[in-house]
Amino acid sequence: MEDIKYWIWLSRIENLGSVKIQRLLEKFNNPYGIWKANKDELIQVNGISEETANRILNFKYRKNLDKYEEYMRKNDIELIHIYSEYYPEKLKELYDKPIVLYIKGNKELLNTFSLAIIGCRDYSEYGLKVANNISYGIAKKGIVTISGLARGIDSIAHIGTLKAGGKTIAVIGSSIDNIYPKENIELANEIVKSGGLIISEYIMGSKIMKMNFPARNRIISGLSNGVVVIEAKRKSGTMITVDFALEQGKEVFAVPGNITNTNSEGTNELIKQGAKCITSVEDILEEYL
Repeated sequence: MEDIKYWIWLSRIENLGSVKIQRLLEKFNNPYGIWKANKDELIQVNGISEETANRILNFKYRKNLDKYEEYMRKNDIELIHIYSEYYPEKLKELYDKPIVLYIKGNKELLNTFSLAIIGCRDYSEYGLKVANNISYGIAKKGIVTISGLARGIDSIAHIGTLKAGGKTIAVIGSSIDNIYPKENIELANEIVKSGGLIISEYIMGSKIMKMNFPARNRIISGLSNGVVVIEAKRKSGTMITVDFALEQGKEVFAVPGNITNTNSEGTNELIKQGAKCITSVEDILEEYL
């Protein structure tokens, strides 16, 4: 766990984004090298200001690291860092790849073929039925599903997968010890018990911040081989995930919807722009068979 301690420390430092950490690792090779560096050495790294260097050197981030390790042991939480054997190959391609992933559950799923299923929090009855059918059908084919454990279509996708006896990955925008929304704590536990996986890039004890949720969407799309959009308003978190998917070169599938329903504005627009229009699981699978 000695090696893990320094990754925990690195993930504790506030406002130290992925790109800056990547540059630090290029310079110092590993977190321990960064830990040992002095202020003058740190500010030689591109993008590391004096303020950032002071934050890296701040003792408050270096104390009580053993408590994090103890909590992780007691709660079966693992840390997968960018150099780990299990770090997802698909995420390595991202410019702002997460440096550390805190995971609970079946880490073998990190490098499997998978499809993301995303959509509105305020879903319609149509969205409910379609999300159930699509997630159930994909899982029955032995394909891992991915979503964000949010209210609405995300939760339905996880539940549909579990009903089919499949495996699902939940990428959350909060820390693993603070599942959000609270009503999905039981669902998160069921995902793990059923051989699935919970993933967060946020260290235990992190405050829930609104900006974390759009950020985690890059991981949802990044981990997937393709993204299935069930319902989406024109401007929404779902469409942010689609933007990430398109940037990452992922296939995007969209379910058509009622042209008078705002929940269908995003999906219908995606179809007009070239996303594959799907009405069944078979429409998705034919892209990969």
